[in-house]
Amino acid sequence: MTRYHFISGLPRSGSTLLSALLRQNPAFYANISGPLGSLFHSTRNAMGTWNETSVMLTDAHRERILKGLFDSYYADQSDKSVVFDTNRAWCARLPALMRLFPEAKVICCVRSVAWIMDSIERLIRKHPFQKSRLSNSDTERSTVFTRVETLAQQDRFVGFAWSALKEAVYGEHADRLLLVDFDLLTAAPERVLRLIYEFVGEPWFEHDFENVVFDAPEFDQQLGLPGLHRVQPKVQPVRRQTVLPPDLFERLDALSFWRDLSNSRARMIVAKREPHAAAAE
Repeated sequence: MTRYHFISGLPRSGSTLLSALLRQNPAFYANISGPLGSLFHSTRNAMGTWNETSVMLTDAHRERILKGLFDSYYADQSDKSVVFDTNRAWCARLPALMRLFPEAKVICCVRSVAWIMDSIERLIRKHPFQKSRLSNSDTERSTVFTRVETLAQQDRFVGFAWSALKEAVYGEHADRLLLVDFDLLTAAPERVLRLIYEFVGEPWFEHDFENVVFDAPEFDQQLGLPGLHRVQPKVQPVRRQTVLPPDLFERLDALSFWRDLSNSRARMIVAKREPHAAAAE
């Protein structure tokens, strides 16, 4: 039977890179964010008490129907023993997910919010003649400050993911989470992946970190952000100067709450004091 795990966390934080690496394993399926997150949300709402036919549904019905979404969507992946479904909304759906998949684990990709915003801003500036769908009006996209404030709202691209992640980190299912920092993933990919394999209880597979292949041009084009999901062939850190004003960068960087998990049961892969090593805490 297929075992389900989930990739969630923050945008521009390595979830596409992680999926591109995991899918090298022929026993695994992984991809960018798919439709199951929105299908799950819509279906659960359709079975809510505001629907007059909800009196004909028990929680057992609801569980079977919601689990059936996964079984139906991944029916053509029956040769895979493990499916990693990616969606930033999963962190906000953990009580339901854990009921459906009691053994599931959630890998949460994280990165300094300042560098997330920097990454998005760079993509926007790289395509100055296109209007990104991340903003809904000329006012929202007028300056770097309005663009960042828009993205940080709790129902928008970055703000929703940040809020969902914080809910999960301090929630009752925090022990099912493993937080993976983007910088460490790019600096020590094999060590990080070995710890992920250990976390999900799967045997190690030798990955190729020099030839990673992934792109989703059609998906990115319809968002008005070409290159959003393009992965560079070699996994390595990239050092650069931020394009954000210093005061804005510092304010955003302070939002990285996961740097102190002393009040959470979530685990995080962090760098040891020894050079080039990593550990799960």
